[in-house]
Amino acid sequence: MKFHLVTGACGFVGRNTVKQLLKRTGDYVIMVDDLSVGTHPTTWLGDPVSKKLKDIEVFGKDERLFFFRTDIRKFLNKLQEDADWLKREYGLKIERFGDVFHFAAIVGGRAKIEGDPMAVALDLSIDAEFFNWIAKSKPERVLYPSSSAAYPINLQAEGNAVALKESYIDINGYTLGKPDMTYGWTKLTGEYLAKIAAEHYGISIVCIRPFSGYGEDQDLSYPVPAIATRAARKEDPFEVWGTGQQGRDFVHIDDVMDCMFLAMDKIHDGTAINIGSGKLTSFIELIQLFTKFAGYSPAIKPLTDKPMGVHSRYSDMSFVKQLLGWEPRISLEEGMRRVYDVAVERIKNNK
Repeated sequence: MKFHLVTGACGFVGRNTVKQLLKRTGDYVIMVDDLSVGTHPTTWLGDPVSKKLKDIEVFGKDERLFFFRTDIRKFLNKLQEDADWLKREYGLKIERFGDVFHFAAIVGGRAKIEGDPMAVALDLSIDAEFFNWIAKSKPERVLYPSSSAAYPINLQAEGNAVALKESYIDINGYTLGKPDMTYGWTKLTGEYLAKIAAEHYGISIVCIRPFSGYGEDQDLSYPVPAIATRAARKEDPFEVWGTGQQGRDFVHIDDVMDCMFLAMDKIHDGTAINIGSGKLTSFIELIQLFTKFAGYSPAIKPLTDKPMGVHSRYSDMSFVKQLLGWEPRISLEEGMRRVYDVAVERIKNNK
């Protein structure tokens, strides 16, 4: 059996990827996360049977999941210093990793991106270590998650908002637009390194640019589950950051997973693709949807002193449809209803 690697394995996208690997393969999965943001595997694995193996944990009755609680940079440095480290220390005979998913990053909502941009810039350090490692170790396939934040912000202003096409970022061109804060810059740099990895080192790699991913198990620091929870509590007035007119392209995590794995099968040269719904939804419209579920109509109170980001950010999905034949399956109403139902259950269980 193969060994796959998921960095940042305990974050929102990372843990959904681990679950997909368990469903889609019979292989082993190495999970690395320092839990600075993510939650321990016992909180989200359906089969939390575990045992200790020295300083790591092994999960599942079939013992396919190996959890390393550490900074990914330390993990990669050990691999580079001693190629036999995992075999000698833990008995893991890994000649070459299969699929590698790199979700380890300094992440957070708008408050983090705008409030502590230099901390977010540490992603440059994380990515530099990662790309240096894959260039030497040459795993079978690599997934690099970029972001819609890599797109030029001048295309997302109130008077100039357009559906964002992959071609609006030309890594091989002479001019690049300004991305969104340090987070956007780090992801743009990662895309460039992915191209280098493919062209100069023969690495099979694909980049994805997810838009506003959401799901039932997302952390409350993100807007969708936070808004759902406040609607379930029937908040009135209902506060919204900014004017509430700013819009995003919301895509369910199940759709993100489907497109991501398909892209790994079809793309190998570092090409970046959008993953979104292709539809723009304002935060006021999102609040109205959740409060409809809750059965009330509150007054909406804008908080214009709060970070709000760009005015409009949504995808053009025509390239993905043409290249992969893929379209999202989960409608906005269905996906948000799932999130709302989970929020209601959480509130009941906390009483």
